[in-house]
Amino acid sequence: MAISDISVTARPRTPPGKRPFIVIGAALGVLLLIAAALAWRVVVEERARDLENWQIRLGIVADGRLAAITDWLDRQMGEVSALAGNPSIQLYLSELGAAGGDPSQIVDDGAQQSYLRNLLIATAQRSGFVAASPGPGPVVNANLRRPGFAGLLVLDVKKQPVAGTPEAPPLDGRLAEWVAGAAADKRAILDIFPGAESVPTMAFLAPILDVEAGGTPGQGARGRPVGYVVGVKPVVGELFPLLRPPGPPEPGARSMLVRPDGAAIEFITPTGDGAAPRRLAKDTPELAAAFAMAAPGGFAIRRDESGKLALVTGRAVPGTPWTLVHEVERGVALGESDRRGTRLAIAFGLALAVIGGGLVVVWREASSRRATAAAAAFETMAKRFENQSELLRLVTDSQPNAIFIADEHGRYRFANLETERRTGLAEPDLIGKTLDAVLGPAVAARYLTRNAHALATRQRVNAIDHVGEGGEMRVLQTAHVPLAPAPDRPPSVLVVEEDLTALVGERERRERILRQLVRAMTAAVDRRDHFAADQSVQVAALARAIAEEMGLDPTIAETAEIAGNLVNFGKLLVPSELLTKAHPLSETEIHLIRSSINATADFLAGIEFDGPVIETLRLMPERWDGGGPQGVKGEAIPMGSRIVAVANAFVAIASPRAWRPSSDVDTALNQLMERIGTQFDRRVVVALVSYLDNRGGRARWLALVEGAAAPSAVA
Repeated sequence: MAISDISVTARPRTPPGKRPFIVIGAALGVLLLIAAALAWRVVVEERARDLENWQIRLGIVADGRLAAITDWLDRQMGEVSALAGNPSIQLYLSELGAAGGDPSQIVDDGAQQSYLRNLLIATAQRSGFVAASPGPGPVVNANLRRPGFAGLLVLDVKKQPVAGTPEAPPLDGRLAEWVAGAAADKRAILDIFPGAESVPTMAFLAPILDVEAGGTPGQGARGRPVGYVVGVKPVVGELFPLLRPPGPPEPGARSMLVRPDGAAIEFITPTGDGAAPRRLAKDTPELAAAFAMAAPGGFAIRRDESGKLALVTGRAVPGTPWTLVHEVERGVALGESDRRGTRLAIAFGLALAVIGGGLVVVWREASSRRATAAAAAFETMAKRFENQSELLRLVTDSQPNAIFIADEHGRYRFANLETERRTGLAEPDLIGKTLDAVLGPAVAARYLTRNAHALATRQRVNAIDHVGEGGEMRVLQTAHVPLAPAPDRPPSVLVVEEDLTALVGERERRERILRQLVRAMTAAVDRRDHFAADQSVQVAALARAIAEEMGLDPTIAETAEIAGNLVNFGKLLVPSELLTKAHPLSETEIHLIRSSINATADFLAGIEFDGPVIETLRLMPERWDGGGPQGVKGEAIPMGSRIVAVANAFVAIASPRAWRPSSDVDTALNQLMERIGTQFDRRVVVALVSYLDNRGGRARWLALVEGAAAPSAVA
């Protein structure tokens, strides 16, 4: 295969005879789309109006049922609270508490007990705290246990029964646990629980306050509780009927109460068939009750517990864990809207069929003309494709780089003239052969591995290789570009290979010249001060060693080494007699020598280094705590500057001067560590210590000082 592997698309011109039919077909298509859009908009708007109306209707019903349930709860608690606030009951319980719970110590105890029972019976009959079954029996003291469904109880401060109605249930089981755990001075409601014979039952409790407090429960009184009033009643006959709105029932609609039960939702409204309360997991997909519980007041289309779609809204019942759920079956609510949409879709489909039939007739009439025009167009396109292929071949053959395409199986699909030259094979002999067969497995592996990575990631892969041996070494840069598959080409990779040997050689030559120039400049400076001879070489070597010990980028290590070689170049401005002065220097003389570092940066500012050498030299005098000449501190100081500063200080301390002898390595390190956090970065000093103590640096340093090793030996 030749250059035709590279796909070039040419678009044929539309034959003149075909244009009217295209225009007509396009116009009809646009009209059809407009009609469809309008029809769909009508359906959507009607559906939105229906949903909005149903949202309002469901909200009104839910609010009404919530008000009825809330009112019923308030009335039950009101009856119990009214009894707890009755002065006679307060007086009796206060006296009973003062007598230590012994009724015999109370004056007229019998009369007060009789009045108390009569009051409880009258209140129970008026407020519904009575049970239809079992029937009423004789009045007895409440501390005589007798099964019952409903009733009123008066408890003393120890929450023991004092009096009660004949039908009052015994204070045991779930009821006793709730009473024992209720707060001493607060009203409480016991949520629906299985009462006698598993009848759904609720209980209400109000504290009786000391008569001296003069307060009423729930109205801010602060008297101490002397007893409690407890009302118990089944809710089947009073609470659950409140879920049915007045008037005729609405088809498909219902209201119910649900409450959380761990990871489940309990449907506490009876089903009418005597079944136990239903439970479903909260994470049941699209569950209507779960939505109502999670978003009270919201409105949505979800599935009821039987899996049917329904419109649902919910209301949280204050003071209880209940959620009132009101829903209506979707088929009932939106049935008419669905039927209107179906009729409109049928009408639209018929119109589409009629228009489509017309288009088919028109198309068949024009098919012969299109066939003739298409043949002419393909002939033109083929000619244009051939011309473009020849142009592409000319462009690739004129490139000095090797360019070829290899498919996913490593076979040549295209090769330019340079590729032919490097492989020694003409393109007809290359196409279809594998890279292994042409280049050998070892050389082909370089291309095949990167081609596979480019195809897998659909990303361009760049690489640089050093190939050859001895003086024949070449530097090759390759780019592997994945090509999308085409009808006549499997997944392939375009490889462009450029020979950088000459460029890399020239770069290395310039780097050698730069290093030689730096060493020459360093030697010129060091000769002016025999005490500091070779100090620049020592600083450079230690700077590179520290950078490599810290695992820094090679560019930073190279920059630190060059800056270390040049750190003393500015001393050309310092008089020789000052450099060799045999007495301690004054502050002015010290300042002059230190300012020579900035002079070094100014001298070399016009030289273009690969790394930030000038910036490294200019900021080397800065201190870690910001006390340097420019006030730069901490991490704002370049890492190369911090490294050269530590290396220069170590060499200065460990080297002799005209006015003092040299210091040993440990003394120099101790002085550096004393300046950690003020003058030097702790990490750099630690890296120097690690190099000297753990990497054989002490021996290399001594060899460097004595001139027994080359500068590179330190690193």
